[in-house]
Amino acid sequence: MGGGHEHGESAEHDPELRQVEALNRLAGPATDGPGTASDRLRHRGADLLVTGNALARSDSLGEALHLIAQLADSNLPLCGQAVFRADRDVLHCVGRIGASDAEADAFRLPLETVHPAAQVARTGRPVFLASPSEYQDRFPAGWRLFDRDGHAAWAFLPLATYGQLTGVWMAAFDAPLRMTDGLGTFLVTLARLLGQSIEQTYDGQADRVLSQNLRSSMGRIGPGVEGLTVAGRYVPTGGGLMVGGDWFDSILLPGGRLGLVIGDVQGHDVHAAGLMSQLRTAIHAYAAEGHGPDAVLVRASQFLSSLNAGRFATCIYLEADPETGIVRIARAGHPHPVLRLPDGTCLLKHVRGGLPLGLDLGEDDYPVSEVSLRESEIMMLCTDGLIESGGHDMYSGWLRVRDALSPGSPEDLDGMADRLLSAVVAPHPAADGERPAASFTEDDMAVLLLRRDRSGTHANRSGRHLRLTLEQDQAQGLADARIEFQGLLHDWARPEQVDTALLLVSELLGNVLVHTEHAAVLRADVGGMQGGRRLRVEVTDRSDEVPHRRAPGELSSSGRGLVLLDLLAHQWNIRPEPEGKTVWFELDEDGPDEP
Repeated sequence: MGGGHEHGESAEHDPELRQVEALNRLAGPATDGPGTASDRLRHRGADLLVTGNALARSDSLGEALHLIAQLADSNLPLCGQAVFRADRDVLHCVGRIGASDAEADAFRLPLETVHPAAQVARTGRPVFLASPSEYQDRFPAGWRLFDRDGHAAWAFLPLATYGQLTGVWMAAFDAPLRMTDGLGTFLVTLARLLGQSIEQTYDGQADRVLSQNLRSSMGRIGPGVEGLTVAGRYVPTGGGLMVGGDWFDSILLPGGRLGLVIGDVQGHDVHAAGLMSQLRTAIHAYAAEGHGPDAVLVRASQFLSSLNAGRFATCIYLEADPETGIVRIARAGHPHPVLRLPDGTCLLKHVRGGLPLGLDLGEDDYPVSEVSLRESEIMMLCTDGLIESGGHDMYSGWLRVRDALSPGSPEDLDGMADRLLSAVVAPHPAADGERPAASFTEDDMAVLLLRRDRSGTHANRSGRHLRLTLEQDQAQGLADARIEFQGLLHDWARPEQVDTALLLVSELLGNVLVHTEHAAVLRADVGGMQGGRRLRVEVTDRSDEVPHRRAPGELSSSGRGLVLLDLLAHQWNIRPEPEGKTVWFELDEDGPDEP
């Protein structure tokens, strides 16, 4: 009853109780009757379980030794500990409690010495010394080596890390002990737990070194090239605790072009960080070799698969030409980029993509999309941590990012990057006079901003512009184009005209996809002062067939394009091109009411 456990069914269904009973069995049978030290030792299983769990979370050898020291009581008069590491042919002390600094610092013992610690290191078998006289009789050379005053019994036990004998743990007691009735097994088990703790400490130190090095490299990104400016920000998991799988990089390419990559390896652990580092290096190398965006991602996917790591990664790789502003983009399951226009309007640019890296592509690859970056326009790339942190989904997170990206001048790229992070990583309230600290983040975040710089003081920065190409094989392309176009008119004074424009754009793009075998190129420009702006839309294709006005039936699903233009547009026409044609229309924000 109460909080205790009864044997039988309760033990069968309680994993922790089963562990306690297994540890109790390690202590061996009680032979001295109830209430004896042997009987009480049997109940150390629970203490050992608690200590083992704490050792698994310890951060240093000193902390581990202090945790073991808490087991000391009248039945286990533990008064001192030391850990000796085997370094080639020598043992030396790397941690101690209850031993003088002089004794520990002077301990540098050749393995061939007749000493209990050396014998354990040579044989891998524990040595138990129940009294000073036994120590002196069995190891006279070792007894003379150091002053043993205050210690009445000793246990020297092997320590294994990574499956190999790497050291010795000494436990000293201030009263004689009999190493019977399970005490020896108890200490062997404790040494095994200590070895596992040391192994985890080494791993943790290696993880921290890796994390620090990767964080340092992520804090640096090249300034870009002439005509293109870059800013990057990275926030690791936990607001500064560990590097995860997010990364970015910039690569100088032949011909003055610039390559940018951003990605996210599955997971938030040090394994993800290690894979990220390898993948980042591989992509940098593939890009520097001169491969195009699609070939870079295909090779990167094959590289990640070859590591047999069981992880995938999302990624965007792009190459930008500062002369033309053309950005060629390949996407592997990563969030779409965002285009910020000079007036602060933000458009989610839907670019075609393939599977995440590391998955079997089959016959598929990574299609390349082209985006024209005009002067003072900014492209933003980010990982999903920036969008979805704080309980947001992709839609609400996008709205938060858009609102943080819109304000300010395009000239202040660093300030824009800082605002983005501030909107997502909200600082905790700080006491008076203290600087607020960043909040704990559940996912790491990476963000890149790429701006095409102005070529001169008289560069035209007015207006908004949208350019996109809709290929015949893009089933989702029409819906994506509508979303981008609607973003261009997000603050249009007459909402009913936005619906009109969306209808006309859908008709023109649909006509190209249905009645020709060519791609549709959409150009949309908004000029003028707010409240009196003009929207001009052009849709170009390479077909020489000129559309004709038809009188569709009431239930007809097509043939309405030119009729709708005539009814709804303020102006429209068809312009022949050297190859193909362009259909255009205009709407005035303060124009006449629609009929």
